[in-house]
Amino acid sequence: MTPAAPSFALLPGAAASPVILHVPHSAREIPAGVRAGIVLDDGALERELDHITDAYTARIAEEAARLAGATPWRFVNRLSRLVVDPERFPDEREEMRAVGMGAVYTRTTRGEVLRGDGLDPEPLVERYFRPYAAAMTEAVRERLAAVGRAVVVDVHSYPTERLPYELHGEGPRPPVCLGTDAFHTPPELLAAARAAFAEIGETGLDSPFAGTYVPLEFHGREPAVSALMVEIRRDTYMSEPGGPAGAGLPRLASALAALVDAVS
Repeated sequence: MTPAAPSFALLPGAAASPVILHVPHSAREIPAGVRAGIVLDDGALERELDHITDAYTARIAEEAARLAGATPWRFVNRLSRLVVDPERFPDEREEMRAVGMGAVYTRTTRGEVLRGDGLDPEPLVERYFRPYAAAMTEAVRERLAAVGRAVVVDVHSYPTERLPYELHGEGPRPPVCLGTDAFHTPPELLAAARAAFAEIGETGLDSPFAGTYVPLEFHGREPAVSALMVEIRRDTYMSEPGGPAGAGLPRLASALAALVDAVS
């Protein structure tokens, strides 16, 4: 990757739309220089990517944007989360560091070594994490300036069966899990999501994954920024792990578009 080819893209929506569909974990691409620091052989790396990638979530967001009455903005990570995970804290605040999965992963979903001991994560954080965070912050700032509010909808997926790395995977695994933040997820946003995804099946709350992404500049400070994480169980739209998309994908895109319309 070069500075002329950023590792993320902000895809424009309607000028009056407050909605940003954030898609951080859909890609599988790993730049050659980053790949050199990963100890897995090619076959093992492909298997890990099958498990860790939120496959087709960028496609779900793209189709939802096409269907929505007011086109939402989309912020899409172009690189695998095995490069850096833009949704982790880059420091000791991140609980996933306990399983080697902070901003820069050192272990796989099954606890195996991904990067060798003694890794200095700072070059990867500097090259990939900080520019991503700054760009996402600016995207939210622009929506605030344009329409007075921003609604970040974090689009994820998760496996049907719990993987060893999950710290809180013992709870329910509904077709759609809605991750919330006490400050940034107002009741009306949650209600709109429950209504939009009702046809997919049960919607759960903060299980097996909790929380949602808000740029730190606004987190806990700016009530005009609302946010919700949408975690889609993968068997609702694809063959696991890493297989093709199925007939459920258009239904999910339509449901996500309904949510966009409800909060726009």
